[in-house]
Amino acid sequence: MNVICKEIDEYISLVRHGSVPVCKDQMLLCDYIEKCFATEDIHIDEKQLARYLDKQKFFPFRLLPWEKFVFTLHNCTYRADGLLRWPILFIMVGRGAGKNGYLSFESFCWITPINGVKNYDVDIFATAEDQAKTSFEDVYNVLEDNKTKLGRFFNWNKEVITNLATGSRIRFRTSGVKTKDGGRPGAVVFDEFHAYENYKMVDVARTGLGKKAFPRQTIITTDGYVRGGPLDDIKAQADQILNGGMDDKGMLPFICRLDDPAEVDNPKMWYKANPSLQYFPVLRQELEQEYAQYQINPSGNSSFVVKRMNLPKTFDDESVTDWNNILAAKRPIPDLEWCDCVAGIDYMKTTDFLSAGLLFKHKGIYYWMQHTWVCRASADLPRIKAPLGDWEDAGYLTFCDGPEIPPDVPAAWLVEKAKEYHITLLGIDNFRYTLLTKALREAGFDTDKGGANNIMLCKRVTENRYVPVITSLFNTHRICWGDDPMMPWYTNNTCIITDRGNQYYGKKEEKSRKTDGFKAMVAAICASENLADSGEESNIDDFKVYSY
Repeated sequence: MNVICKEIDEYISLVRHGSVPVCKDQMLLCDYIEKCFATEDIHIDEKQLARYLDKQKFFPFRLLPWEKFVFTLHNCTYRADGLLRWPILFIMVGRGAGKNGYLSFESFCWITPINGVKNYDVDIFATAEDQAKTSFEDVYNVLEDNKTKLGRFFNWNKEVITNLATGSRIRFRTSGVKTKDGGRPGAVVFDEFHAYENYKMVDVARTGLGKKAFPRQTIITTDGYVRGGPLDDIKAQADQILNGGMDDKGMLPFICRLDDPAEVDNPKMWYKANPSLQYFPVLRQELEQEYAQYQINPSGNSSFVVKRMNLPKTFDDESVTDWNNILAAKRPIPDLEWCDCVAGIDYMKTTDFLSAGLLFKHKGIYYWMQHTWVCRASADLPRIKAPLGDWEDAGYLTFCDGPEIPPDVPAAWLVEKAKEYHITLLGIDNFRYTLLTKALREAGFDTDKGGANNIMLCKRVTENRYVPVITSLFNTHRICWGDDPMMPWYTNNTCIITDRGNQYYGKKEEKSRKTDGFKAMVAAICASENLADSGEESNIDDFKVYSY
């Protein structure tokens, strides 16, 4: 191994030759760091690093090897042009590893003259105030405990900590997005990134970066329960970086997690998820106690797996399917113009959400295209954290003014789609049909056996028959909805309810978890028994590909 510097070399040696197991992400990261130093014109400012590490004397702890490793790369490694090589640090380690302690030390260092930048403010963001204050209060307590030595260099109170020489401040921030715009931070920190459901706060926080030299971001987290949010995106980016699929763009991905779910039951493997565990015997004892509770009641103690071992909860008895199966549905849709399809509509009430869509079958794959209408008067909108405005801009959603969504709106959408595709049947819940009867009849859809007779009214017993079919379609990756960002949300919001042996789909939470797009697809699948496979009927082998 080439000599880089003591802090880097020692940690890489521990990963490769240490006494405890490490996850494959750490092996890949060490390979990656060595490759970067071997092929790029980068260097470590060891004098600056030594001055930073000297500040540990004020703290009630010393940085562990993994913390010195990431600190060195994030704060003291520079490119030939003088810019930071890894200004973005992503840390995902198991709960109890000391993330906030690391963050408090790093934040303290940033506002000192060692950083070399005046007015280098540090904003610590979290979705809850208590979490945002954790690292801030660690620094506050360090100053309180060292008043004699540090009192003439800092001012501090319960809301802001200021270094008098640099004018740099540490502040904590929470979810009031509008009050955070317009700042000029030097560094932005996101604590417990798993709790962010969308990019609203993240985007606002990042907007002010770049106005000060050496802008930095530090993202610390365990895994969590929010799927399809910013954490899943950055994990996917990290995987690409570590496996050579993309340039890191300045992001250092430090990830510790189990490599296989089966390792949960092997205490020797727990070190993979927590790089501090070998140094903290009390933490080890706590994990053993939590594991005992997890064995008794896995569902009620799922945080042991999710947050201690960093294995996301991708499947449970209530969920429609594994999250990976949901992600697999994001594939291109072929050109299906004039192909046979069945339509589906779902809504709970016209004062809320309403979804309609078309279901095609092509070469054994079911393709789904949907559109959603949202009533601006819906009382549930303040509860919803999903980026509805972005989805409207992307063309998947339309807001409707007025007290409700007019029944002729989805009917008119079907009429327009009928100009492009051959709609053979419409599936709709029999309880939902009444409000749309007149509008659908005028659009050419009715249940009259003497008329069009092209509506199938779906009942709960019908849905019960198709739950195993839909489960199989997801498991075999035979459902596809293109680039639609709403369908993963809808599907993840849906659960399977079992009532006396019968199964049907419901909401995981009544007010903020909308399921209309998924339920519209279910209605279409229930009506698809006689849907022809356009791929078998067509002589065209190579379809043009579009994203809907």
